[in-house]
Formats: sequence, C-alpha cells, structure tokens
Amino acid sequence: MNGPADLGGKHGFGPVVPDAPGEPMFHAPWERTVFGLTLAMGTTGQWTLDHSRFMRETLPHVTYYTAGYYGIWFGALERLVAEIDLDQPPPRLLTVDQVRPVLARGGPVDRPGPAPRFTAGDRVRVKPMNPATHTRAPAYVRGHVGTIEAFRGTHVFPDTNAHGLGENPQPLYTVVFEGAELWGADTTASAVSADLWEPYLEPAGGTA
Repeated sequence: MNGPADLGGKHGFGPVVPDAPGEPMFHAPWERTVFGLTLAMGTTGQWTLDHSRFMRETLPHVTYYTAGYYGIWFGALERLVAEIDLDQPPPRLLTVDQVRPVLARGGPVDRPGPAPRFTAGDRVRVKPMNPATHTRAPAYVRGHVGTIEAFRGTHVFPDTNAHGLGENPQPLYTVVFEGAELWGADTTASAVSADLWEPYLEPAGGTA
C-alpha cells in the first residue's frame, strides 16, 4: 500500500543518514522495553510479521513521521493487541532463557513452492499496481523496467500473509534498476537493487 513508510525517491525528507560508529542500539530505557514487548508478543504467534508490518505502515502519517523508530513499533503493538482476545491464554510464551536463542534463530521464511519463471539477465517490468493492502513492492519501482540479477529462493509472500490469506510461497529475485530509469537522466543514482517477489513482475522482453 502507499502508506507513510513508502518514502523511496520522494522529495522533502532529506538523505538517509546512517548511525555514527558506536551509536547505542537504544537511546532511552523505554525503547528497550518496547523492543522486549514486541519480541515477546510476536513470539506468542497471534499475528504474523507481515501483519505487524502492515499495522506499522497504516499508522497516521503524523504519528509515523514524529514518533521515532520504536514509537512506531509501540503504536503498531497497541493496535495488534487490541485485535486479540486477551481473555484467552496465548498459544506460546517467551521465557527469559529462550530470548537469545530466538533472536539468533530469527524467523526463516524460505518455503517450498513454484519453480521460478525468470532467470538472471531477464528484463522485467514491475506491474503498475496501486494496492490498498500490504505489499513489499516500493512505489518508486512500480511500472519501471529492471534486470534480474539473481533468484533468491522461494519465500512467504507478504501480500497474502499480512492479511490472513496464507503464506502462498513465491519466487523472490534481486532486480537491478538503472537510476535514470527510475528518476530521469539528471539523477545522481547509478543503480538501485530491490528484492521483489514474482507476482510483482512481468516480462519486459530481452535480456541484459
């Protein structure tokens, strides 16, 4: 969807500034608490990672742009908790001894699924979609032509998983776009890479 999180290539927000070397992970105690709450509640299995992302990206624009990183997490967590039945025990609980193993393991989303349609070097166009639901296709690449750089395996498809419609595994590719293709000849960007699922793509003809 075209929510407040989809800022790629938009004017008025300034450059992306990386954290300075040695910058702390948390800048206040409440940020550490929000991280712990989000991890603990996510581990209960009462929503998917993709649904939690959808809840973040549908926060009001003013909230999203002013709350800060962990403020956004907390705003989404409030919405997620409001959806569930708190009178029922959660399916799973995260205990203290499980925290480090859970963080180390992560949440793998690779799955068996259909064979890839495209191969490295194929020219593809991102479909000019304008979905009202969750998607991982950035707005700035939609409708543009790029080149398949690599097939990255078959993974859970966020667009369905975010809305309780199943994991629906789909092939995932790294697609390279020339800067001029996205923003015109006067751009300072040479090329941009994006990881995109196959349902976002259609053949553009030819190979690089």
